[in-house]
Amino acid sequence: MPTRRQALIRGTAAAATLGLGSMPVFAQGRIDTLRIFVGFPPGGTTDSFARRVGEKLRGVYANNVVIENRPGAGGQLGIMGLKSAPGDGTAMLYTPASMLTVYPHSYSRLPYSQADVAPITIGHASDHAFVVGSAVPAEVTNLKQYVAWAKANVGKVNVGNPGAGSMPHLLAGRFATLAGIESINVPFAGSGPGVPQLLGGQLSTMSSPLGDWIQHARSGRARVLATSGPTRSPFMPDVPTYKEQGFDELVIREWFGFFLPATASQAVRERASTFLRASLIQPDVAAAMASLAAHVMPTTMDEFGARMKADTEFAGRLVKALGFRADS
Repeated sequence: MPTRRQALIRGTAAAATLGLGSMPVFAQGRIDTLRIFVGFPPGGTTDSFARRVGEKLRGVYANNVVIENRPGAGGQLGIMGLKSAPGDGTAMLYTPASMLTVYPHSYSRLPYSQADVAPITIGHASDHAFVVGSAVPAEVTNLKQYVAWAKANVGKVNVGNPGAGSMPHLLAGRFATLAGIESINVPFAGSGPGVPQLLGGQLSTMSSPLGDWIQHARSGRARVLATSGPTRSPFMPDVPTYKEQGFDELVIREWFGFFLPATASQAVRERASTFLRASLIQPDVAAAMASLAAHVMPTTMDEFGARMKADTEFAGRLVKALGFRADS
């Protein structure tokens, strides 16, 4: 007689081969309504991905799936929604890493901790890009040339990011320190407001997800000087990483992950893991994220937990090196 673990493994493999319709039947059965908390407004990448996966779960994991947007406090409200939700599998969270890996280091107090959530699987991950526009001479095409230009133009170097304390902010700040250059930090409420300022020349530089820049790099309106992943991005293979250009410390591919409340039982966690990972391997999900230069990355719960631990330590080193405090 097969063990429960063997049945789960076989169920996931069957789903990968035959589609979600062949998912195994769990003892607790299909739930009525699943709420997926997202700590950002509708329309952004986090929300859009949660909705796409939610549609895959509809009718198999749950009869109905509702995306519950709770924007505000830099994504914290989504986590607070999950923290107070029941652990019966009827509530999930989809969130970028920073709320759980960076914020514990940059805020003196948070209304939640990592102990309040159970990591189930990474959904997608994105490299960050270091980008220049028309305010930087066209001959600047790599980090070495950028550093030389920045040192010759003190007071003219301003670097935008999607928000104070975000991973792109920390990467750019640490790069400036390591390179010995002075730059003015310009945080925005998301990438959107900063992109046109860089394209228009009001902003010299920006650090933000690579997906923000694919079309603008192809048109020649922006130049991506570096990406943050452990290897070159397949979406822009001609651009070297920070590491390749001598900045070994700056290696991160930021994940966005699915969580359950920490009160969820092991059986509830396993059920969510099985259905989520089967949803993530569907071809249209990967295709949709490729258009945003993002990688779909289904993981086991143990793999996700280990990744979160490592990235929390990485974020702590960056925050400490910069002396950054979000609530100072």
